[in-house]
Amino acid sequence: MSPVAWRFAVLGGAACGLAVSSALAATTDSAPLLAGALIAGGTLGVARAATQRPGIGWLGLLALAAATGGMALGSMRLAAIDGGSLDGPAGRHAGVTGYVTAVPHRSNGDVTVRIATAAGRLALEGHEPVADLPIGSEVHASGTLARPAPWEADYLARFGIRNVLRAQAITPTGRNRGGIAGAVDGVRRRAAAALENGTPDPEAALLRGFLLGEDDRIDPRTADDFKRAGLAHLLAVSGDCVMLLALLGAWLLGIAGTPLRARLMALLALIAVYVPVAGAGPSIQRAGIMGAAGVIAALAGRPRWRWYAFLLAATLTLLLNPRSVTDPSWQLSFAAVAGILVFAAPIRDLILGSSARHDGTQAASPGRRALAEGAGVTIAATLATAPLFAHHFGAVSLASLPANLLALPAIAPMMWLGMLAAIIGQVPGAPIEPFTALAGLLAAYVAQVAHWLAAPGWAQVGITLPSWPQVGAAYAALGVAMSTAGAWTRRRRDSTSAGRRIRPSALALVAIGACAALGLGHAPGAAEPVPGLRIVVLDVGQGDSILLDPDDGGPVLVDGGPEGDDLRSHLGAEGVDGLAAAIATHDQSDHVGGLDELLYSGFPVQRLLYGEPGPDFLRAARAVNVRALQVSEGSEVRSGSLHLEVLWPPGEALGEAGSDPNQTAVVVLARWHSFSMLLTADAEAEAVPLDPGPVDVLKVAHHGSDDAGLAGLLDRTVPRLAVISVGAGNPYGHPTPATLATLAGHGIPTLRTDRAGDVAIDVTARGWRVASG
Repeated sequence: MSPVAWRFAVLGGAACGLAVSSALAATTDSAPLLAGALIAGGTLGVARAATQRPGIGWLGLLALAAATGGMALGSMRLAAIDGGSLDGPAGRHAGVTGYVTAVPHRSNGDVTVRIATAAGRLALEGHEPVADLPIGSEVHASGTLARPAPWEADYLARFGIRNVLRAQAITPTGRNRGGIAGAVDGVRRRAAAALENGTPDPEAALLRGFLLGEDDRIDPRTADDFKRAGLAHLLAVSGDCVMLLALLGAWLLGIAGTPLRARLMALLALIAVYVPVAGAGPSIQRAGIMGAAGVIAALAGRPRWRWYAFLLAATLTLLLNPRSVTDPSWQLSFAAVAGILVFAAPIRDLILGSSARHDGTQAASPGRRALAEGAGVTIAATLATAPLFAHHFGAVSLASLPANLLALPAIAPMMWLGMLAAIIGQVPGAPIEPFTALAGLLAAYVAQVAHWLAAPGWAQVGITLPSWPQVGAAYAALGVAMSTAGAWTRRRRDSTSAGRRIRPSALALVAIGACAALGLGHAPGAAEPVPGLRIVVLDVGQGDSILLDPDDGGPVLVDGGPEGDDLRSHLGAEGVDGLAAAIATHDQSDHVGGLDELLYSGFPVQRLLYGEPGPDFLRAARAVNVRALQVSEGSEVRSGSLHLEVLWPPGEALGEAGSDPNQTAVVVLARWHSFSMLLTADAEAEAVPLDPGPVDVLKVAHHGSDDAGLAGLLDRTVPRLAVISVGAGNPYGHPTPATLATLAGHGIPTLRTDRAGDVAIDVTARGWRVASG
């Protein structure tokens, strides 16, 4: 058994054990696992020393022992993380004071921030205006304790948070935490102040995001541009960003003739300096570890040490927090590093062509070599993360590769200049303006690239890989494609001298092609972005019928309105000739009458979903061979990037004799990326407990009838728009004056189908807009 082999076995087993521990219930009773790992490891060591018989079996047993130890350490680490959570009964009013532990998230007028109090950690959810909340600053808030929504619970669990406080206000006290954490906070604050000195506000906000991961001041439209152009990883410090920081250092050291090993050690020292200067927060630590692994992967002379660095980085980051394995940012960072490890060198050699030597050194000039290495890293990371983007976000940015290549020449020098400014800025009165001014110009260039490449309609396409086997198949296909391309280019390079290298000017052709595509399309900002989701609250009289049509999936219809309103023609007017699913919220004629007619007419419907069974719509579904499925609280429906979560009714409430159909109506929370809409059917809040968290749009329950619980629901959801589906001149007096007064009292704009006609909501990557009539 070679020394390297047993190290791989230990690290690989430990990383797997740490990852598995996140799927197990956290418990402080990890002593048996740890003892078992120690005994197993000791037994293996003694047995090997006695027999001197190395082999694959020993490696497997050693890996198994390491995995057992990893599970034990992971369980103890999770118990420690979860033990710091603030617990309390949901619905209890509470006032808390604590220190900010992460950059606040601001979106659509809402603010979410994680804090640590004397009683434990929790998340605060409030509404603008909220002052700046630097990490380490003390805040006070009062409000109602609540359990996080299901979509948010897993995210907060990674940080050991079980509760959120729906805060009436979040107020800084002006104090900061002390101790070692306070000292690190001071370094971060001085670095942030340095980056803001001598730079316009928009560029300063970008520099804070690039260097410190503090993206809370970046204009939302700019942030959307970065997401759509595939540059969002720049706004939160990541492993590949740290790698790009190191690439410029590698180039400078290469010019100086520094040997490979000394160059590698110098770059690792550079990363070690960057982490504390950037504030040494958990995300910065993880980025430093991943960046170091990437540097080793790119520069290490022996391939096995690249994999060793990769496994070591995985083990260290999972030891910090075993739940990182479920974090999309962790997965994306490690996919990027793995892609760099596998693909960066072949891509670099392809760009350098015949000047690439077999020993990995380059005959090309240092500048050309640095450009080729940067392009290799960028292309490899972009390709390696695409399947995960499709899995987690239901979309892939086609603009990502050209955008990253165009931004590449600016990123490394910008981060170097920003880092120098952050270091010098630790000394009061030190001159930093020359560094920040130039870094600001480079940041503005990167932002312009993001704006250019986000504008075309083709910039982002909806591609969904909902299951992990599909993700695995995508990576297998990528590996085959890259291997085939590599083999073809090697044969072509060996067989002919013509076109045997890709010159750096090829990158300029990428820029020209991108600009040509923009020129053939629309100028930035000249046209509205193409909607990714269209929602239409159909004007079907005194009834409900809501169409949700994602661009990357089949349309879904929630209810069909009353009989006789020709639902099929309504759908035809929206260009819909078939449904991926139809949902019957409850068996009342003003909601399912139109569905019966639609089914009997032969309109293509793949699935009919329902809560309480209704004889008429089930009979219609059977008559035309449409699959009918019952849903209840916790059920989920996906169509492309559209995610529908059933919030009500609970399964045990279905089938109760004599129950009010309105109180068991199916309530759906519709999500498309950051946009959300609550579809309440006829389930009035006074009878149905709902707490989905903030939403963008609320479909008011029961056509706007009196609802004593509406005010509380509005307080919990804070919608930016309310829509009432109601018929003109109805005999019920809907919507009632009390409901309209409650909506007006909360300052919520309201549209009614009896006056506005069809209400269409077009959702894009940059926001959403409403049209009616």
